[in-house]
Amino acid sequence: MTPWYTISNAHSIASPTVLLYPERIEHNLKRMIELAGGVSRLRPHVKTHKLAPIIAMKRAAGIHKFKVSTIAEAEMTASAGGEDILLAHQPNGPNIPRLMALIKAFPATHFATLVDDPANLQALSAAAGAAGVQLMLYVDLNVGMNRTGIIPGEPALALYRQLCQTPSVTPGGLHAYDGHLHEPDAGALKQQVMSAFAPVWAMRDQLRAEGLPVPLLIASGTPTFALMAQHPDVEVGAGTTVLWDFGQEKVCPDHHMQNAAVLMTRVISKPTPDRLCLDLGHKSVAAEMPHPRVQLFGLEDAVAVTHSEEHLVLQTPRAADYAVGDVLYGLPRHICPTMALHSEVWAVRGGRAAEAWPVTARARRITI
Repeated sequence: MTPWYTISNAHSIASPTVLLYPERIEHNLKRMIELAGGVSRLRPHVKTHKLAPIIAMKRAAGIHKFKVSTIAEAEMTASAGGEDILLAHQPNGPNIPRLMALIKAFPATHFATLVDDPANLQALSAAAGAAGVQLMLYVDLNVGMNRTGIIPGEPALALYRQLCQTPSVTPGGLHAYDGHLHEPDAGALKQQVMSAFAPVWAMRDQLRAEGLPVPLLIASGTPTFALMAQHPDVEVGAGTTVLWDFGQEKVCPDHHMQNAAVLMTRVISKPTPDRLCLDLGHKSVAAEMPHPRVQLFGLEDAVAVTHSEEHLVLQTPRAADYAVGDVLYGLPRHICPTMALHSEVWAVRGGRAAEAWPVTARARRITI
């Protein structure tokens, strides 16, 4: 039986490349909606795929809210018809006027962003006022990842009160990304979530007791989104779930997603009897994780010896089974940064690489 990931026209597809499988993506979208409790609770992250065709697939599934990390991702999503977009990366410097230009360019799309700093709140307010727009802002909370956000407590309460009194901006609620929580044991993960978010619930209750509007909490990474969706007034923002990878599978075995992204590579040299060199370097598969950075079908026990810009050298007793030019397929450990390394990927239909999709939002700037 032909493996699901192979393509019949590999001879005409240059490697290295990423192959995407729309039927599997559709399965994952349905599963995401199911775990989130409906499309109204789901705001999937675009950073994983950066592709307009997948925005179209999400919209066809009923998903209308999106989360992005860059102005380019926001522009691509709006151009593809995204109705409601959260820029989950506090803009500052030149990105503030870029956001205003984006809002003006897509008047039918609702945009919002994050703030965790009083001075930046004033900068956003001034820019929105000058542009003649009303900008929705979410106060970004640090719930333990220690990457961005303000720790729940009096300074965070003061920032939210200030937001409610600042012109040209509107309070959307709170945002908290819990990407540091990825315990594979469901019971332990639930306890971690309860501990991390207890100060968030307390802060929300305090603000509401003061009569301030806190319409929504936007929270979660991929491991926690099903747990967070059980809370009212919470939108969840899983991203990796749409394409999946073998790294996320180890963390979230109960999500039951399908791998929908496969790396296609070729043997380009056999430098020693027990080694294969593939054209799968740092510039084609994300290199921020430890090896194995790719899990090759049929060579799962191969050991990475060296990994450089355009080469991946593997040691395997099965090297003699492969010839220079042979095609190999594998799953990346981390699909999100891997996608950003490719200017185009291939959609596989009926066992063939049928359509090249430009990875539009890998760019830092599209037009704005």
